[in-house]
Amino acid sequence: MLTSFIEGLLCCLASKSANVVVPVETSEPADGYEFVEVKPGRVLRVRHIVPDRPVVEEPTGPGGSVSCKRKITVYRNGQLFIENLGDRASTEVKNCQNGESEPNSTVEVELTDSAGDAPAAGQTETSQQPRKRRRKPKRSVVIDCERKISACKGTHSDVALFFIHGVGGSLDIWGSQLDFFSRLGYEVIAPDLAGHGASTAPQIAAAYTFYALAEDMRLIFKRYARKRNILIGHSYGVSFCTFLAHEYPEQIHKMVMINGGGPTALEPSLCSIFNLPTCVLHCLSPLLAWSFLKAGFARQGAKEKQLLKENNAFNVSSFVLRAMMSGQYWPEGDEVYHAELTVPTLLVHGMHDKFVPVEEDQRMAEILLLAFLKVLEDGSHMIMMECPEAVNTLLHEFFLWEPVTHVPPKKESKTRPETAKAQTDNTKAISELAKVRPATARQTSSNGRTEEKPDSKAKK
Repeated sequence: MLTSFIEGLLCCLASKSANVVVPVETSEPADGYEFVEVKPGRVLRVRHIVPDRPVVEEPTGPGGSVSCKRKITVYRNGQLFIENLGDRASTEVKNCQNGESEPNSTVEVELTDSAGDAPAAGQTETSQQPRKRRRKPKRSVVIDCERKISACKGTHSDVALFFIHGVGGSLDIWGSQLDFFSRLGYEVIAPDLAGHGASTAPQIAAAYTFYALAEDMRLIFKRYARKRNILIGHSYGVSFCTFLAHEYPEQIHKMVMINGGGPTALEPSLCSIFNLPTCVLHCLSPLLAWSFLKAGFARQGAKEKQLLKENNAFNVSSFVLRAMMSGQYWPEGDEVYHAELTVPTLLVHGMHDKFVPVEEDQRMAEILLLAFLKVLEDGSHMIMMECPEAVNTLLHEFFLWEPVTHVPPKKESKTRPETAKAQTDNTKAISELAKVRPATARQTSSNGRTEEKPDSKAKK
């Protein structure tokens, strides 16, 4: 603490950053790690594992098909009206949430409270007649598509998993997940955001805006993408997953949001500790690290401290931390933006998370068309590090999930057995008659009793 205070004081006197913004030295072996230059001088570390599959299988089953039909209407008073028109989609989401089946459901929520008209003087509320006005929508979006969802196995060569971390993390926080799924045969890709882990850290704040980081993730995705891709994001990384799912809906097969928060547009807070000068943040870095340990983990023991140290969590410079927090500006990512997504999504929330309330993830599950929310009682914000076995099991089950296709039952014949047998005998007799006397058969066909219409007429 004293060392940090002295370095921060020298920083303020010299008007320089106390942190040298350079990539963090890594002692990991070079196997599986790549350095990708997304822009001149902007290099990201990427862990890319392509396992040796002893058996490579092609997707056998067609999977299930889900009808994605909904109408999203935004009114001028800030009211959002969502109408789910697809029976299949609405039923599946409801079954996952509360076990009830409610097809053709309608969700109506208020974004802003609009005050009602007060009754006039000398007129009670009961005597006042309500005025009926037809509201004009400010914006209306109609989604009508058919989405095929199939199981994604580790033996399928067309499947790739992308893991994206949040502020202050690195690809090392996904260590348990990367090892687990690579052993199952999945191809995994996990990048370090700019300024995090072993990626380069530009000394300009504009390099850490949402749009700059999202463009980095777009280039990484286009470089490693397969036919069926699954995105897994944590905290701030969920926003980049949402961005990619909105930009490439045909290539994103499924998505996982871990403690990602609600479907709200990003806007930096004006009254935040991260608006302080960099040198002051450097003086407060031990306090910030302790606060992150307190809020990010359900328990604050030696094990959790070791996890933070080994996985480079919250191990970024004060300059990068300040720029990341002030650069979270994404006005397009509102509720309508999220409601337009048709990608099946699994939401994982840690019950003890002090950064993201569970109500925000519940709100996200309500807005998304195909969403499944799972709350783990033993975890907090860094749940993939606290409960790796539970998280890995949830993710793997979701990767293998596919909707059940209901085959309509065949219609039974309403005729009596004797009548059906007589018709069968009659048909055989006519066939034999056609072989012996073709002229009579043609005459029978012209009368329209047994034969269908000629093919030449159907082509016309």
